Amino acid sequence: MNAANFLSVVAESAVRQIVTRKMAYDAIRQAFESVANKRAEVFPVAFARGFGEKEMFGVKSGADAASNNLGLKIGSYWAGNNARGLPAHGSTIVLLNAATGFPEALIGAAYLNGYRTAAANAIAVDYLARKDATILGVIGAGHQAEHEIRAIAEVRPLQHIKVFTRSAARSAWLAGRLQDMDVHIEFTTAENAVRGSDIVTTVTPSTTPVVQAGWVDQGTHISAMGADARGKHELDTALVDKSRLFADLPAQSVEIGEFQHAFTNGAITSADRICPIGNVTQGNSPGRSNEQEITIFDSSGIAIQDLSIARVVLNVAIEEGLVNRVEL
Repeated sequence: MNAANFLSVVAESAVRQIVTRKMAYDAIRQAFESVANKRAEVFPVAFARGFGEKEMFGVKSGADAASNNLGLKIGSYWAGNNARGLPAHGSTIVLLNAATGFPEALIGAAYLNGYRTAAANAIAVDYLARKDATILGVIGAGHQAEHEIRAIAEVRPLQHIKVFTRSAARSAWLAGRLQDMDVHIEFTTAENAVRGSDIVTTVTPSTTPVVQAGWVDQGTHISAMGADARGKHELDTALVDKSRLFADLPAQSVEIGEFQHAFTNGAITSADRICPIGNVTQGNSPGRSNEQEITIFDSSGIAIQDLSIARVVLNVAIEEGLVNRVEL
């Protein structure tokens, strides 16, 4: 039987054993650089609905010639899953065999998605935030917020974290999750979380701005992590006029990312104004140019990120005997 007729399945439990923040950082950086070098192609995102209210899924696909890697990720949101004892958000990555086009691997990626997204943030902070940045403001306290905080703490010596959430339950949950970190954590208003922070990260599904331009000090770096569909909106578009702009994929950022609103109202007239973060990591474009500059990184999420980290996880899973082989 031809090997192309077999599928390697990596379960979520195996992913949890394998993935590390450094692994994610290195894989996502490679993905960003492939995109910036135009060695990778990202295809249009397809959005679809389930049969019930608040049931939706999206498919992100891509092909990376630099690593001979191609496939897709299915991300789903089923609000009713909480009542079933299941996560509302689901994520599954399918890697294709580049020679045959057959599915090569199926990877349970909900936990992996947290690492992948946070790694993008860590890379942006590493290359764009001031070197002396120690105060982090976080807007949102969902599951992804923990990943973002821990990833940022890997690249900057955080001393104070200010978190805004409207939910007392989320505050208590996040405080419990982060109690091992040797850093002062404060739950406060959105304005106070932003004012005086060296780094600000937004991790919300908001469709109205939660960060106002007047709150942001000179020299701040902002990572907008929540906008990944039309209508989502976390930052006051007035911030765009006084900031330098970066993104995982500029063309996508003006379509479904945070910069879609500035593009629509004319504050951004072309995606060319936005620098691919992969150009910065390679030294082909400057990052922060001075200590007073405000920088914004928009992460709308691209399939090449998913494929890159999934391939690394698959290779380790095979080496460690953590895959299940299924005949197709």
